[in-house]
Amino acid sequence: MKKLAIYLLASLMSLSSAFAQTGKPVDVEGIAQFDKVVHDFGDFLLSDGPKSCDFTVKNIANRPFAIMQVVSSCGCTDVTWTKTPIKEGATGTISATYSNDQGAYPFEKTLTVYITSLEKPVILRLRGNVTEKKKPLSELYPVHIGNLGIKETVFKVGNINQGSERSDFAMVANLGKKPLKVSFKDVSANLSVRMEPEVIPAGGTGKVVYTVKTDRNLWGKNWYKATPVVDGKAGKPFEFWAFTKEDFSGLTKEQKEKASQPMTEASTYSFGVVKAGKRVEAVFTLKNDGKSPLKFYKADPDNPAATPGALPSLVPGAKGTFKVNVDTSKLPKGEVLIIVTLTTNSPLRPIVNLFISGAIE
Repeated sequence: MKKLAIYLLASLMSLSSAFAQTGKPVDVEGIAQFDKVVHDFGDFLLSDGPKSCDFTVKNIANRPFAIMQVVSSCGCTDVTWTKTPIKEGATGTISATYSNDQGAYPFEKTLTVYITSLEKPVILRLRGNVTEKKKPLSELYPVHIGNLGIKETVFKVGNINQGSERSDFAMVANLGKKPLKVSFKDVSANLSVRMEPEVIPAGGTGKVVYTVKTDRNLWGKNWYKATPVVDGKAGKPFEFWAFTKEDFSGLTKEQKEKASQPMTEASTYSFGVVKAGKRVEAVFTLKNDGKSPLKFYKADPDNPAATPGALPSLVPGAKGTFKVNVDTSKLPKGEVLIIVTLTTNSPLRPIVNLFISGAIE
């Protein structure tokens, strides 16, 4: 069960990553505008010492605000910020320093920024890759598409609210001795991808910048693809995934109080110990304890062995069942935990996680 608990924690954390944007400022609730919310230090040595960066926040509201607090996720990151109120049109600064004394490893740290007038804190990210000694680009970027080096071809975009978009970037390298041109084809709808720069100098680095836009026909976890074309030759498609949920930021307090509220009689279904190949049907009872109709937009199992059934629509006070079929022949022997994530229209519980557990013998 310890293994299950660790897996569960990791899975839940993967759904709560902060938004990221590159290439243009990020507006938050029409009040604060950040020049960026991600800073990538890239690859550097442990012997290089501390690394520092700044985030700039501009007041785009019609009244002053203040940065009340900035909390670092790790003691290895020191942070300072503008302590005085920031007037309309003025800017403030959040400065972070990564101590770089934690050892050689890839890292990602967060800064949680609390600003007056904002309902929710803003999450800033610092990331990079520390190495003990200088490595050739071919080792730092182990996936090779011709002379293009990249660390991986699957990218996490994170959570996106409907009506918005989210961007991020991944570092790449030119492993060759000539300038390298990279473009993209067969790009999925609602995805845009570009290289910065379009032509990477010999032995230099660049960025794959990607943006996913929302679509009200797409909810929960969705995959997007783009095929890189390196010096005229197509390579293995890049894959991007994003989790889309409803945007409740415009609701009043009264509207939220009158909204739907999903509840479950039990959020975990245990099928006990079964022989490999046996089909299992997990049944969950869902209820709407809110004051408005409850709609489930989508069910996303984290394992292809699980196939969700139809989701009920529930008026206030109503109950309904939701079934998930599990093909145990597709699961490894031993303890199993499957998480099914439901995306809802409830501002109180926009995401509901259901758990299917058991053991295969």
